[in-house]
Amino acid sequence: MKLIRPTVLVSIILIALLLTFADPAASTAKRVKGQTVYVPAYSHIYHGDRDTPLYLTVTLSIRNTDPTHPITLLSVQYFDTDRKLLTSYLEGEKKLLPMGSVEFIVKESDRKGGAGANFLVRWISEKEVAEPIVESIMISTALQQGISFSSRGQAIEEQ
Repeated sequence: MKLIRPTVLVSIILIALLLTFADPAASTAKRVKGQTVYVPAYSHIYHGDRDTPLYLTVTLSIRNTDPTHPITLLSVQYFDTDRKLLTSYLEGEKKLLPMGSVEFIVKESDRKGGAGANFLVRWISEKEVAEPIVESIMISTALQQGISFSSRGQAIEEQ
């Protein structure tokens, strides 16, 4: 009879415990009926030794990831670094169809937001839906040089 080495036995036990206590819900999409989402945005970033600002175009993208149910946008607000409201993008509610998306643009020439600008997006749904993807995409192509990056929103309140 061949004996199993203690290190192999410990490894087998640890793997068995991990599989036993693994959260099956962690692998499924979270379903909610509404959220307030905070989204970082940068109307400019700094570069060089003199903290020279590089101004950026910001696109806020909201994507309904649910394949069968719409969501309703209640508000989309853009704030500056000091949390001063700069723009409210919706005058009423806006329905996003299943798998639909909408974008809101902050022009590169709009320099009021600053490096700490952000969006607050509020949405609801009649049924529980897969969380939408809410992100900002920043881009600039100044001086024959291009820069782009994105920032994913974070739910700060759920319904």
